[in-house]
Amino acid sequence: MEKKWYAIYTKPRWEKKVDTVLLKKSLESWCPLQKVEKQWSDRKKIIEEPLFKSYVFVHITEPERVQVLMTDGVINFVHHVGKPAVIREEEIQIIKKFLLEKDASITIQSLESLDENTRIVVNHGIFMNSEGTVIRGGNRKVFVKLESLGQIMTVEFPVEYVTPLT
Repeated sequence: MEKKWYAIYTKPRWEKKVDTVLLKKSLESWCPLQKVEKQWSDRKKIIEEPLFKSYVFVHITEPERVQVLMTDGVINFVHHVGKPAVIREEEIQIIKKFLLEKDASITIQSLESLDENTRIVVNHGIFMNSEGTVIRGGNRKVFVKLESLGQIMTVEFPVEYVTPLT
């Protein structure tokens, strides 16, 4: 049987554990990690954290899907159009190659991190570098209040176009 790449949902913060358990079961698994500098009150430290929160990739045959689902920490396969989503080999290789580059860093923006009243900056399009406030999230889009020229303008942006201000 042909092996295909799938993405699986894991419990929050279980990505590395699930990856380890799947590998122990002799299933090909990959949890992409990137080095991130974290600041504690007394020190800075470089740690490896999952690139995709609550996701692990598996390269398996159809019959092996049951073994994956029976793994502690696995919630389900990521589905597209009612079937487990198959990820192309080329996409996996692109991510792997990028992560091998020195100082590689990918930022993944999810709608969950854009609560109402979050201050953001627009990083794409004609409103680039404008600051605003999230008024509500939508399906892959976020509605932002931009205050300029003494007027309030509400604009709908794809979530990838905005970055939270810290």
